[in-house]
Amino acid sequence: MANDINLIEKLKQYFGFDKFKGDQEAIVRNVLDGKDSFVLMPTGGGKSLCYQLPSLIMKGTAIVISPLIALMKNQVDVINGMSEDEGVAHYLNSSLNKSAIDQVKTDILSGRTKLLYVAPESLTKDEYVGFLKKVPISFYAIDEAHCISEWGHDFRPEYRRIRPIINEIGKAPVIALTATATDKVRTDIKKSLGILDAVEFRSSFNRPNLYYEVRSKTKDIDKQIVKFIRQSSGKSGIIYCLSRKKVEELAEVLKANDIKAAAYHAGLDSATRSNTQDDFLMERIDVIVATIAFGMGIDKPDVRFVIHYDIPKSLEGYYQETGRAGRDGGEGKCIAFYSSKDLRKLEKFMEGKPVAEQDIGRQLLQETAAYAESSVCRRKLLLHYFGEDFEPDNCENCDNCLNPKTKIEAKDALVVVLKAITVLKEDFRTDYVIDFVKGNPTDDIAAHKHDKLDDFGTGEDMDGNIWNPVIRQAIIAGYIKKDVENYGLLKLTSAGRAFMKNPSSFMIVKDIEFNEDGDDEIGEKHGGALDPTLCAMLIELRRKVSRKHGLPPYIIFQDVSIDQMATVYPVTMEELQNIQGVGAGKARRYGREFIELIKAHCEENGIERPEDLRVRTVAKKSMLKVKIIQNIDRHVPLDDIADAQNIDFEDLLTEVEAIVYSGTKLNIDYFLDEVMDEDHIDDIYEYFKTSETDDLETAMEELGSDYTEDEVRLVRIKFFSEMAN
Repeated sequence: MANDINLIEKLKQYFGFDKFKGDQEAIVRNVLDGKDSFVLMPTGGGKSLCYQLPSLIMKGTAIVISPLIALMKNQVDVINGMSEDEGVAHYLNSSLNKSAIDQVKTDILSGRTKLLYVAPESLTKDEYVGFLKKVPISFYAIDEAHCISEWGHDFRPEYRRIRPIINEIGKAPVIALTATATDKVRTDIKKSLGILDAVEFRSSFNRPNLYYEVRSKTKDIDKQIVKFIRQSSGKSGIIYCLSRKKVEELAEVLKANDIKAAAYHAGLDSATRSNTQDDFLMERIDVIVATIAFGMGIDKPDVRFVIHYDIPKSLEGYYQETGRAGRDGGEGKCIAFYSSKDLRKLEKFMEGKPVAEQDIGRQLLQETAAYAESSVCRRKLLLHYFGEDFEPDNCENCDNCLNPKTKIEAKDALVVVLKAITVLKEDFRTDYVIDFVKGNPTDDIAAHKHDKLDDFGTGEDMDGNIWNPVIRQAIIAGYIKKDVENYGLLKLTSAGRAFMKNPSSFMIVKDIEFNEDGDDEIGEKHGGALDPTLCAMLIELRRKVSRKHGLPPYIIFQDVSIDQMATVYPVTMEELQNIQGVGAGKARRYGREFIELIKAHCEENGIERPEDLRVRTVAKKSMLKVKIIQNIDRHVPLDDIADAQNIDFEDLLTEVEAIVYSGTKLNIDYFLDEVMDEDHIDDIYEYFKTSETDDLETAMEELGSDYTEDEVRLVRIKFFSEMAN
């Protein structure tokens, strides 16, 4: 049938294009010929046309099974907008009322509807199955087909029921489409859909226009993101977070910094989600902060950046989400923030799930960690994960290639690893092999009696950080392979066996070491380093002000506040309040002289102030602070406040300290009178009156063991509140 049709003519007629992209024409012909098809095509490659065009040409109605209501609406609008007739495309899902469903059924039975989008949950309903049995089906298209596999990044159990339902409605050719699938997932999809003989179409996963970068997730991540977006002013972007709470918090921070942004997650009502989506498409907003609920099937070609606030659960998810950038072939920056703490958090979330599911989840996480930590070309790593070789050593468009690390010789280390895998009978995973070569006598190794083998600990004298990069890069080089069927057991390839017999040079780059505890807020990265001259001037001014008010200098501004002022040069009251430990009250009381001094210093020395200063933060705990202040005003005991807010007493004291250090007056006498001896209160209070510092350790040493740390902190809060505020 396909050979009799001028497809370019049809493409021009329906879609207005003069030529097909990639494999599109071959896929359309395969569908028209009534054959099963498996299409693996990256985001932006034009998957939807592969089933939309044949559905408009063939007799009957094509059923498109898709998991997302937003995608259905978007694509139905597109198809109906291209046609002169009403009802050429429809969708059936939970968002429709009875009269809308009746209209859809009427259009289908009249033969008007060529394309019907159905959610898998709707497809399984008896009323729809009974209805669709009466309809001539041209073919079935299963979009987002990776949802079938529990090895896929978005497994949905209802997808496993698709084949039995197809058999019940009536057999017709099947086309399965996905933008991301490893070998394991591909096999899984074809097996579940009963299309093992399907003609397979695989496009390259390489998106040369996308720039990949992984950054360490430090305390100043919000500021980094605000600064990055400001540098991309007016450009569209998506920021992915794992939790709804973080989505909402970050969206507020962006809005506070005059960035046109909105939150999007499954917990918002459908009208809000729909409006936000339209605002993004119509460019009324520039940035969407979302959970992974956003983006699948959203056809916005000019998304210029995709940021991952949290590292994703799998490389498939990461690839698909970053694939929403630069779909028009233009610039697309993909920045991911990585922290091993996030990784541990994600592992913890898996507890309580079935063991097999936990195993799969952990392996997928390990692959993501390997991608983040490796110094190898990011493009090479990603493409290798999807079974594609990327030959060049330098892609010139990722952070690792633009800042290459020095290579080191790892021939001997690779031989140690290959021998270890062999003596362990190719039956263990990466972590086990590394413990074995390092000579770590873990319980697991002892249980297998592998600590008794001659090769146990053969690499114990080598650098302990070399083993992960050696194994990861040996996999890319083809010396080792991971047996995905058996939960990532390491196996030797024929090249690995040959290397073991006749070793040659094996150059590797060591993994990236992430600084997770650092705070990039004030540092060379953001153009700021402490100005020692200004710092000395500010300290002198603080001393003068403290003498005038008869208070210790630290009561005026703490050292951390002075250091920040000498780094980011605040010259307005608003900017001063962005300095740690400076609230509105403190800024008003003492700030004027300080900002005037800073302004004069900048003018005299021609200092260009860092842009980063103007990032406004939205206190994530502002609601908590408000509740604490309200409760203290009502004289609620502090330990009861801690219980009610579900935080430790120590953490509550930290919050209260932050409140009073920023200039808010709090009276906690009612609580001190209940829990402390009056003499103790007086002694500690007198100590702080005469002390040069408010440092807790120094206070504990000076005051001696008669006083607990909590007591000292409580009286310090009272002292600060009364003297400074």
